Amino acid sequence: MLYSIVSEDIDNSTERRMSVRPAHLERLQALADAGRLIVAGPNPLDPAGGMDAGFSGSIVIADFESLDAAQAWAEADPYVAAGVYANVSVKAFKKVF
Repeated sequence: MLYSIVSEDIDNSTERRMSVRPAHLERLQALADAGRLIVAGPNPLDPAGGMDAGFSGSIVIADFESLDAAQAWAEADPYVAAGVYANVSVKAFKKVF
């Protein structure tokens, strides 16, 4: 089943994000390689999509065997360990289009 993982950054998270970004991307690539990743990306603070202003959070939509598995995956994110996220919400997701 698909799950959405919506994360909200702490203020001024960019330095922390960049310090663990390679490990974060490696985990996403593993989901993609397994054919389980639908979409993933950050929410830039700049409405034009520029990355220099920093980020307000991230969204991941991926296939997991259960809500518990999705929550465990989200909790193990390097961004969580580095204190990038102030809040992480995991919910079932139904793709319509």
